[in-house]
Amino acid sequence: RRGNYATATATDITVFQDIIGHNHVLTDPSELEGNNIDWIKTVRGQSSILLKPKTTAEVSKILKYCNDQKLAICPQGGNTGLVGGSVPVFDEIILSTQRMNDFISVDPVAGCVAVCQAGCVLEALSQELNKHDIIVPLDLGAKGSCHIGGNISTNAGGLRLLRYGSLRGSVLGVEAVLADGTILDCLSTLRKDNTGYDIKQLMIGSEGTLGFVTAVSILCPQKPKSLNLAFLGVDTFEGLLHVLRKAKQDLGEILSAVEFLDSACMGLVKTHLNLTNPIGEHEFYMLIETSGSNTQHDEEKLSSFLDEIMTSQTVSDGTIATDLNKMQAIWGLRERQAEALLHEGYNFKYDVSLPTHVMYDMVLDTRRHLEGLCTSVVGYGHLGKCDGNLHLNVTCPQYNQTIASAVEPFVYEWTAKHKGSISAEHGLGFKKRNYISYSKSNESITMMKKIKKLFDPNGILNPYKTLPDT
Repeated sequence: RRGNYATATATDITVFQDIIGHNHVLTDPSELEGNNIDWIKTVRGQSSILLKPKTTAEVSKILKYCNDQKLAICPQGGNTGLVGGSVPVFDEIILSTQRMNDFISVDPVAGCVAVCQAGCVLEALSQELNKHDIIVPLDLGAKGSCHIGGNISTNAGGLRLLRYGSLRGSVLGVEAVLADGTILDCLSTLRKDNTGYDIKQLMIGSEGTLGFVTAVSILCPQKPKSLNLAFLGVDTFEGLLHVLRKAKQDLGEILSAVEFLDSACMGLVKTHLNLTNPIGEHEFYMLIETSGSNTQHDEEKLSSFLDEIMTSQTVSDGTIATDLNKMQAIWGLRERQAEALLHEGYNFKYDVSLPTHVMYDMVLDTRRHLEGLCTSVVGYGHLGKCDGNLHLNVTCPQYNQTIASAVEPFVYEWTAKHKGSISAEHGLGFKKRNYISYSKSNESITMMKKIKKLFDPNGILNPYKTLPDT
């Protein structure tokens, strides 16, 4: 249902042009095409206005005007989301961070805190920080397109959460503009600040529904001097979990990432992207990355670990990469899964966290549940500390209502039954908002609605997202 919002007029467009300039107010439908549809082409909006401010002050003026006029806003960064959170549902005005891409500073003494605008592309930010021998504590397959503001607004997890934790721990400060134009300056660079409520935490993961993030300060680890990547073939999921436990025990402080994909996923990247599998055919594949400060020490630990698991025959085959090109090629097998799945047709995508020991049971049960209905059911994802993050994908040639009805709420019910979360790292967006009760209590949802009302009384910020309809 379309909310009780005004439709933008020529007068409104003139006001926006006065604020940010004619060239940064786009109204040509052909120019808005890519902003009105998500990158996996499953949801589409009908916005006729795209605004590209450069400064926080410009965002403030835009939001104050829109709030006064009851004009709905859709915040948008790199538009790489998977749950329809960054595209309009109806004709909301798209407010883009594309031009807000200034790198502001790095702490000159400690050299570990970076401050930048929200529109910095993650990969470009990583390259800038590399000059200072530090890294962003976040790495995603979409790093070439996603914006750091969007990463924070969705509390993106990524490939190295195992080592560096979530953004809730790494983000030290946020600058955001509220719906009424108020600039909320929480852009602290302090790690320890125990003065009252931590307002920035409300912005992290709120998907643009509470405020428009304009700048961030983030704690950045030192760039590792030593990187190693092992790619292993394992024939059972139980064997994979045994290797995971052994990796935690033996590699300890240098363990930075543990990822897995099943044989069906490997088939997808080989068939559709022509990528090469460097080892033989197996039911499962693991990527185990180490990063540290002493090359000899790290290689000795990794070699000893691999000797033990190969001797125990838990791992059938494997290879080690220390060369950057080889490591990138292996990482591509995991990072380009979403791209390969696009070639299969329509994707029903699910991002859930589950107790690690039942993760792959979801894939097997979903395959049985949908037998004969869909093209494929595949699973890949992050193996972490006490839970795992499974990316479950159901594919079919085109959208199919029969499959949609069969898979939802089946996946959410399965997740709730096993004490998981229906969104591990991608947020709720438009697609999952009405299923939030599978992970949150009614009391929690009621409190979220009260917070939304407090921050955005007119509901202009990213309507139809995150919170349920009723």
